[in-house]
Formats: sequence, C-alpha cells, structure tokens
Amino acid sequence: MPTEFDARAYLPRELYQAITDVRVRQPAFAEGEADRRARRRVLVPDGKLVILAADHPGRASLKIQDDPLAMADRHELLARILRVLSHPGIDGVMSTPDIVEDLLILSGLMRERGGQSPLDERLLIGCMNRGGLPGTTWEMDDRFTAFTTRRMLVLGMDGGKFMVRIDPTDRGSLATIEGCVRAIGELAEASLLSFLEPLPVVHDNGAYRVVRTARALTEAVSAASAMGASSLYTWIKLPTCPDFERVAAATTLPLVVLGGEAVGDSRPVLEDLRRGMAAGANVRGAMIGRNVLYPGADDPRAVAAGVAAIVHDGGATDDALAAMEAERGKDLELV
Repeated sequence: MPTEFDARAYLPRELYQAITDVRVRQPAFAEGEADRRARRRVLVPDGKLVILAADHPGRASLKIQDDPLAMADRHELLARILRVLSHPGIDGVMSTPDIVEDLLILSGLMRERGGQSPLDERLLIGCMNRGGLPGTTWEMDDRFTAFTTRRMLVLGMDGGKFMVRIDPTDRGSLATIEGCVRAIGELAEASLLSFLEPLPVVHDNGAYRVVRTARALTEAVSAASAMGASSLYTWIKLPTCPDFERVAAATTLPLVVLGGEAVGDSRPVLEDLRRGMAAGANVRGAMIGRNVLYPGADDPRAVAAGVAAIVHDGGATDDALAAMEAERGKDLELV
C-alpha cells in the first residue's frame, strides 16, 4: 500500500540549509562538483532514456492538483528529486540553472560526508527557454532565459531542452522557433543532445491548450525534425494521443514521451507510457516530471521504478506495478 513520503526526513533540514551557505560563501563549489562528477562514457547504453523533468518552477508552473503553490517549496522539491534519482533506472534529470546548481551543491556536500553522489553516471540536461510565462501577453514569444550552451559545457552537462508552442494565430511562435533553431545548431556543434518539445496549441478561455490529435502532433513533429543545421543530436519530446503510431511514423528521430500534470494515480500514467512506447521503434523513453515527483500519497522512488520497468525492461503495466511494490519505502536514508 502507498505510504506518505516524508521529504523533510529524507533531506535533513541542516543539509538543505547548507545550500544557501555554500551559495554565499563558495559560489564556485558547484563548478568544482561538476568537475568531480563521474560522467557516462555512453550516454544511452540500452538505447532508451528516462529523464526526470524538474523545470516547472522556472515558468511559475507550481500547481499540483488542488495546491497552486506545491512546487514552490524548494526543500520539498529537492528532496523529491533526490528520491527519484535514488532509483538506478532513472538516467538523469532536466532542469533550470538554479535547480541544477542546487543539486550540484547537494551532491558535493553528500560526497564530503561519505555518501554517494546522486549525479554520478547520470545525464544532466539544461532547460534553456523559460520566458513564456503563463498568462502574459508575450507567452508565445518564449525567449531563451535559462541555460546557454557555453554554461552547460562549463558544468559538464549532456544536453539542452527547449519548448516551442505553435499557435498559428500568434507571431510569437516564430520567434521561439528561431531560438530553437539556434540552440539545436549550437548544441550539435558541441556534440550535446537537444531535446525539443514542439506543442501545437490553441488559445481557449484565456489559456493555451495543447492539441493532442494525431494530425496536429504529426505536423508538429514533421516541422521539428527539420529544424536546425543538423538533426543528428536531436530528440523530440511529445505527449501521446490516439493513433500515436502515426505521429511516431513521421520521423526517424528518437522520441520521448512527456508525462503531463500530476493526477495522483500511477496506473493511468503507466498505461499511457506503455502505449506510447509501443507506438514505434523510435519511441525511446520518457521525460516525465510531476507524476513521478508528486504521486499523491505514494513514494516517488516507487513510481520511478514503475516507469523504468516499462521503458528499460519493456514491461507491461502489471510489471511496472510489481516493480513499484518492490521499491516502495526502500533505502530511506539519503546519506
């Protein structure tokens, strides 16, 4: 049975508070830990990836179910990220500079205390554009306001992620497309991966809604596949939809399935992921966030195990649920 995850017990208060002290006294500490971090020689050993997405606060997207500010509690969020990364089936984490640097500081502090770094042998993916804040007049002009290729090289990271919402009625989408094209070219020249998230949207009741139809997503993935001077380092991140097979068939680029809003129930999330993974040989994993980080009353590590069972082991939903049961409540000491 699910048991409530105690984030503050998992990430002790004094260790969390030490992050700010390091930021004040030793800003270069994070870069030193980046140099010490053990990196993968082969980025995708079995051809598939599970990446934890933790970039939501950078766009002020803080809501989890009925709590409009759930992801604003940084102590809680970092504890949950570390809990997910405690499962070996998670290949890496994607986030904004503030969170990545928090994690590098924590990693160094844990290493100093004789613990294992949660970032060793993991991929670090930097979120690059967070400027399209919800509800603003410039929302579709989603400027690149976070990681740069140069900074990711300094930190020994493995790739960048960026999003373009495509609204045919808003010229801001074109400016964002231009930014994505530049990022793809810069990352390819540096032999870093690009994770591009092209989302067809419509403006509905004052907010943008993703159009999750096979036609709209096929058009988006077709355009996204052609962006940039080279597509050789590009992966595409997409939501699933009915007839997702048609979407997957539109490109040879590797696809990762996104997770969407937290629903508090892992079964539908796992079933959607299983269907997505079966849609084509080029569907190569998941970049999933809130449904793993905030799975209602369940342990984030357990849900991470379920996702890994589907992506890396090719398991069915029942196999994923069994993997969750085996990992729930395991290794609750962080250091």
